[in-house]
Amino acid sequence: MPSHTEESAVTVLGLGPMGRALAGAFLDAGLRTTVWNRTPGKEPELVKRGAVAAPTPEEAVAASGLTVVCVLNYDAVDAITRRDAVAGALNGRTVANLTADTPGRARETAAWATGHGIGYLDGAIMTPATTIGTPDGVFLYSGPERLYLDHRPVLDALNGSHTHLGTEIGQAAAYDIALLDIFWTAMTGYAHALAVANAEGITAKELAPFAKGIGSILPPIFEQLADDADSGNFSGEDNPITSAASSMAHIVHTSEAHGIDAGVMRAAEGLARRAIGQGHGADGFLRVTEILARHRLPGTDTRQRRR
Repeated sequence: MPSHTEESAVTVLGLGPMGRALAGAFLDAGLRTTVWNRTPGKEPELVKRGAVAAPTPEEAVAASGLTVVCVLNYDAVDAITRRDAVAGALNGRTVANLTADTPGRARETAAWATGHGIGYLDGAIMTPATTIGTPDGVFLYSGPERLYLDHRPVLDALNGSHTHLGTEIGQAAAYDIALLDIFWTAMTGYAHALAVANAEGITAKELAPFAKGIGSILPPIFEQLADDADSGNFSGEDNPITSAASSMAHIVHTSEAHGIDAGVMRAAEGLARRAIGQGHGADGFLRVTEILARHRLPGTDTRQRRR
């Protein structure tokens, strides 16, 4: 079992930009921090700041009651933690896995950890590496509440907000996937908008303040429409889907007139047209969530990992 000293320390596995930021925040908070990275050479700066560089992952995890893992994906997590020596060293200790992957992978990893006597919290970091250690960092966790509370004092060293989403282990990854869906869809839209603007002689810098304005109207819209989405009452009183489809068609036409790929917007317009064709023209755009959900195959267990 971990000693009292180990419980007041932390190990970080993975020293990419986010892992280095995590380790740096722990060091800034005065925690004894042990680090390890599969590729040597990323630890010297942290060592200068007081970190201990372990020569092997098993020695790294043995140094602390809590090991924070932040690597590329769960395949990388497995390659590190499922070695016999590492799994043995983790027995009786806790892993907080802040690596991004799918809810199914989180559930698989939790089952493996339980089978090896390892406490397991799954987590997600919803803000860039530059926010780690500042009040702007956002961390989500799921898993046993007692485990989360036991290690909260160490996790608090990362600063920012920390939210425990419940005991169902896949919840943090599910939130992560949904929120990243918003982010990358928006970034794709922004990239497409810049291409269209440039074709019309508008620079990105000229468009930016107006793009920021469009972005600022989204949060209240998200909040306003949440009840509609949960209740299935897709009101289109302020902006019916017929109006949305019309504006999308303008974007497609302008894009393709300049030879710009409009595939993403064509897909969005196609969803809107399908909703209209099914008699929902007076509803709001979120009616398309039902159309999207109908693509799920009958009998599909969404809680299982899809390979």
